[in-house]
Amino acid sequence: MSQLPPLNGLRAFDVAGRFLNFRAAADELGVTQGAVAQQVRQLEAHLGVPLFERLPKGLAFTSSGRSYHVNVAAGFEALRNATDQLKPEPGKVLVSVTPTFAAKWLIPNLPDFSAKHPEIDLRILATEKVSSFHSDGIDLAVRQGKPPFGASLDAHLLFRQEVIAVATPSLVDRCSLPVSPQAISSMSKLHDTHDLWPKFLELLKIEDKGGRGLRLSQTSLAVDAALFGQGVALVSRFLVAAEIAAERLIQITPQTLTGEQDFYLLATRNSKQNTAIDTVVAWFLARAEI
Repeated sequence: MSQLPPLNGLRAFDVAGRFLNFRAAADELGVTQGAVAQQVRQLEAHLGVPLFERLPKGLAFTSSGRSYHVNVAAGFEALRNATDQLKPEPGKVLVSVTPTFAAKWLIPNLPDFSAKHPEIDLRILATEKVSSFHSDGIDLAVRQGKPPFGASLDAHLLFRQEVIAVATPSLVDRCSLPVSPQAISSMSKLHDTHDLWPKFLELLKIEDKGGRGLRLSQTSLAVDAALFGQGVALVSRFLVAAEIAAERLIQITPQTLTGEQDFYLLATRNSKQNTAIDTVVAWFLARAEI
């Protein structure tokens, strides 16, 4: 088993290799130029290999020194990243959400958060992937599902699942509201990955399976397509509440799909030691009630 080189020597070599100058390395490390030079010499003696060529106006890597520096620099960078993940930044909160939740609810509500809590650096990780509190370093996550989510997590209910059919007023201007099941059957349907149209048409007692129409990878895209008059979208009510209030979209039938896949804000139980996370949780819960 190889013995590790002296860590002070490795650190001096890393910094000197970035600047190719002992004086500049000494300034960054807060030591004397002679101390940096001595630590590098000790490292070279330990390795039995010269790492630098000493030049009148600085340093140059030897071939061995250049390849060794690439690995040493990568090692120190990995240590810095590991330390950053272990030691959270005060006032920074990273929340994992789906792209649809980010685009249709969180981002429109962020001005309110920024106005009330300018001291908190709220960061958004928008992904369809289920992020890990441990490996991805997230502090909070919005998940659609049914508790329990895990013994180490606190779950706060944000929104009940209530899926409605929406379209632009112009798309249904020739129909009386609520739109009849027969009229809905003939309309273009906007599909996302949840594929709720067969269940919704079954709720309306329509035999049509709803296969026709535009297929999109995210609910937010289906909502955008509906706003451009491309068809009828099925979406959770809270995601289009602002569009309905502004009369850019309307609910075309009173029937709704409900289920057990509600929307929850998840936090690790040890997050109660972080006041910034507590503040963000309280804001989410208060804003969800509006």
